[in-house]
Amino acid sequence: MPGEKPVAVITGASAGIGAALADVFADNGHAIVLVARRAPQLEVLADAIQQRGHARPHVIVLDLGQPGAAARLDDNLRANGLEPQFLINNAGFGLMGPAARLDRAQQLAMIDLNVRVLTELSLRFAASLVRHRGGILNVASVASFLPGPGMAVYHATKAYVLSFSEALHRELGSDGVRVTALCPGPVETEFMARAGIPENHFPHFMSRTPGRVAQEGYDGLIRGRRVVIPGTNNKLAALLARLLPRRLVLWLMRVVARPELS
Repeated sequence: MPGEKPVAVITGASAGIGAALADVFADNGHAIVLVARRAPQLEVLADAIQQRGHARPHVIVLDLGQPGAAARLDDNLRANGLEPQFLINNAGFGLMGPAARLDRAQQLAMIDLNVRVLTELSLRFAASLVRHRGGILNVASVASFLPGPGMAVYHATKAYVLSFSEALHRELGSDGVRVTALCPGPVETEFMARAGIPENHFPHFMSRTPGRVAQEGYDGLIRGRRVVIPGTNNKLAALLARLLPRRLVLWLMRVVARPELS
């Protein structure tokens, strides 16, 4: 609405890629809103950004996986005279293990956060993004391109994020809104421990730091790129997943995940 301050809203901002994205957006002059469940980490990040000479981010402590969370986020922004110009959907988590053996409620909660919340926020704030000719950065994964025995539900949610983002890129592009799917490979963050992924599970040559991933994601969004895959090896993995027969890709992924499926 007229008079409201345009901001970059970053979900899952308390650590990892989300925190790195907050640093990158702040360093590029954007007013920031940090959204996550953990207040202490958000406050530390907001203080650090302010100490670097930027405006202190607005902090919203919120569990986006809870019913009605998107509406509460919207209400908080309106009450503080803020309106999204950029939406960074980074909140999400994964779980490693055979889908039939993992906790069903946790896997459904994963779908809710990785898919439903991302979709709801993207649609809820679309009009605001059009007004400010801003953009959406949806954090997907190189897993978006691959079937994932051993992380079946996680891979499926990220395939949705990629497909949805590519479609929005086309639909909203004529309105001046950039939509980018950021598809990193392995990144050493808290995500790994929460997902139950063992150390050194992924080849080191595929990994990137949160800072590098965040910078490439930001650059791609500003340039209007549809998909950003950080790292040559991850780009190659995504390409091969599209070129090789699906049965062969599934077999290869099954071999990689064998210890987790035993």
